[in-house]
Amino acid sequence: MGSILEVSGVTKTYPSGLQALKGIDLEIGAGEIFALLGPNGAGKTTLISIICGIVTASTGTVRVAGHDIVRDYRAARACIGLVPQELHVHPFESVWATTVFTRGLFGLAPDPARIERVLREFTLWDKRDDRIMSLSGGMKRRVMIAKALAHEPRVLFLDEPTAGVDVELRRDMWEIVRRLREGGTTVILTTHYIHEAEEMADRVGVIHQGELILVEDKAALMKKLGRKELTLQLRAPLPALPPELSPWSGVLSAGGREIVFGFEAGQAQAVIPGLFARLRDLGIEFADLQTRESSLEEIFVGLVREPAAQEG
Repeated sequence: MGSILEVSGVTKTYPSGLQALKGIDLEIGAGEIFALLGPNGAGKTTLISIICGIVTASTGTVRVAGHDIVRDYRAARACIGLVPQELHVHPFESVWATTVFTRGLFGLAPDPARIERVLREFTLWDKRDDRIMSLSGGMKRRVMIAKALAHEPRVLFLDEPTAGVDVELRRDMWEIVRRLREGGTTVILTTHYIHEAEEMADRVGVIHQGELILVEDKAALMKKLGRKELTLQLRAPLPALPPELSPWSGVLSAGGREIVFGFEAGQAQAVIPGLFARLRDLGIEFADLQTRESSLEEIFVGLVREPAAQEG
């Protein structure tokens, strides 16, 4: 899978002295879904704005499908579709008119068949003659995506695509994103809903205080940084944890009726059989067991806390 987006040494310092981005290096492959996570003010929007040619980087380069976003702006920008978090649509225009107009902005010839396909894809065809102002918030969000795809971009940026929409529509949006990827579109999304990244992304990038502190395959990230928790519900309570169990770092809880063990996700399979053998040797019986793995949200919180703790 070749790279469709290359960001090299990008920094951004505003006249106020605020350094919003610090040496960002990033490559994104064609056809992948990439989730960019970070707290408010981390630099997500600044980075996207630089890639889309809206903001100029202080240093560094950005290439989209081989086109430099500064030297070859028109060609680079034509490869990009952007769906901002805010709804920028003319309230009195029809769905059809606003989508067609966006295609014309990029100098492309009219293609009614293409516009029809896009509107049907987003369940907007029956509303093609409706004014934007008459649509629900969720439908307006669909119009924004249809507008962004009207000129057939190879890369689609979704900035908080499901902010303010209900759970049902959020799941519809996830399906839309998957279908876009299946059609060959590269999708880059920012989100505050970390479970969206967990649900959809192939890779995850974490940006914090202007630095890209991690870029990792989602599954590898969860395996490397996640934890597995094993809770044993005992048949008989224990007054204290036997010292023979100290290698597994268990914690007695629920009045001595439960033992909770924590493992690195990648170590669990190797160490749990030995734990069960030791429990058997000690005559400790359990009536039930439960396992739980770290979520991406827990991993994310740990990642952004760690640099902050080091700075302090």
